[in-house]
Amino acid sequence: MMDYSPTILTGGDTRSDDQIMEAHGRAARRVSGSGLPGAEDSPLVIMELLQRLRVRDVMRARDIISVVRSDSLRFAQNLMKRNNISGVPVVENRRLFGIVSVNDIIRALEGGWIHDTCQQHMATNLVVLEEDMPLAFAIKYFENYTFGRFPVLNKERDLVGIVSQRDVMRAIMKELTDELARLEGRTPPPGAADTAAKGEGALPYYSMRQFAVVHNDLTNAGKAANEIKRMLKEAGVDKKTIRRVAVAAYELEINICIHSVGGAITFILDTEKATIVAKDSGPGIKDVEWACRDGTSTANDWIRSMGFGAGMGLANSKRVADTFDITSKIPTGTTVMCTFNLAETKPQ
Repeated sequence: MMDYSPTILTGGDTRSDDQIMEAHGRAARRVSGSGLPGAEDSPLVIMELLQRLRVRDVMRARDIISVVRSDSLRFAQNLMKRNNISGVPVVENRRLFGIVSVNDIIRALEGGWIHDTCQQHMATNLVVLEEDMPLAFAIKYFENYTFGRFPVLNKERDLVGIVSQRDVMRAIMKELTDELARLEGRTPPPGAADTAAKGEGALPYYSMRQFAVVHNDLTNAGKAANEIKRMLKEAGVDKKTIRRVAVAAYELEINICIHSVGGAITFILDTEKATIVAKDSGPGIKDVEWACRDGTSTANDWIRSMGFGAGMGLANSKRVADTFDITSKIPTGTTVMCTFNLAETKPQ
């Protein structure tokens, strides 16, 4: 396990601003010097990239969507819904006071306090990143915590940005595209880096995309399946196969969203087959055979009221796939792999 101590801002923290940020800086330097676990087995260009890029290079610094402490949770809920996000920082005069997440909204709806202020129910024990930290440090945060995004502070502890898993993946893809062009001695065409960052324009014989799935982020549920469907259409896969792959992708994406603490959908497409790998970080399934039966579900009443949790996710995925494999371990999580043969498909 890597030796570092993340900064955790709490309401009762008695350290000065300088002491907190200095402790965080020491941790970042330890990570920067040691590299990621398994670094000796990783391509040198990728490791150099992770050390060179800083959090400020990948974070979103403009138009940060936030609330103030006196805003109601209902206001925060509507703000999150309009902008398709799963959490908002509570900020006043650039000072970060807390975070309101979709889980806070769910609890408020179930408990009947949705009209209370954000200050009453916001999370105040916050794990944050510093803008000068190496990107490798941010990646370890995403591995060690189940959060979909982190606030980013400057040395004055002002909120200067928000960084998500999608932001990190987008930046890495852009940098790798530029680096590949440099190594090949050519200039990337206009927009090529942005296209690669979106996962588009992949080589016709192989492409791969990974989509982060956040716990209870129902506003974004289904986006990975839609993107996978688009990729298959552009590749000329027949409609019947596209429909089967899209069904499995959607079911597995929803499963991660409502039944786990979060995870990712990885989609791999080559000339012979399409592969979906759905992997979450827990809590795991006690009885896998039971979970794969039609109609079995552990979804709560709120999830069911939203039209999800009918208990057909794994069963439908298994039904439409050519091969289906599932492994699960408590509490570390579940991995599902579905493959779809494309050898006999013809372009449209």
